[in-house]
Amino acid sequence: MVRMELVSIGIVQGTDGTVMVLREVDNSRLLVIGIGPLEASAIAMELQGIVPPRPMTHDLLKNVLNTFRLSVERIVITDLRDNTFFAIIRLKSPTESVDVDSRPSDAIALALRTGAPIYCEESVLEAAGISDDLDDDNSTLVH
Repeated sequence: MVRMELVSIGIVQGTDGTVMVLREVDNSRLLVIGIGPLEASAIAMELQGIVPPRPMTHDLLKNVLNTFRLSVERIVITDLRDNTFFAIIRLKSPTESVDVDSRPSDAIALALRTGAPIYCEESVLEAAGISDDLDDDNSTLVH
């Protein structure tokens, strides 16, 4: 597994597509994952420190986990099949750990709220990772 960090949320110029960009912590590969606008909004709100007056879905999940003394140990982007990324949320209780299937965007939105580390399987980075030496003038992302 490779430790990752969220670099940005953005739109692809000329489209309605929204993406999140992750970068390896100890290297220079990027992973760009298409996500829905609602998930992008949930991630962006957390990044900007916006606290809604009532809990949003990911805040609610965090509250439920806390109520039952569960913590998010880590999230892992585990696979890429048919152009679809897959992830798990590793939950830890006082007695065991369990993996829960998740979309990467939901897993990352929860990781940001709980401070959990983000990882990616090396095989996913080998298949979909791109070099971080992109020329900013040719970038298609708007941040």
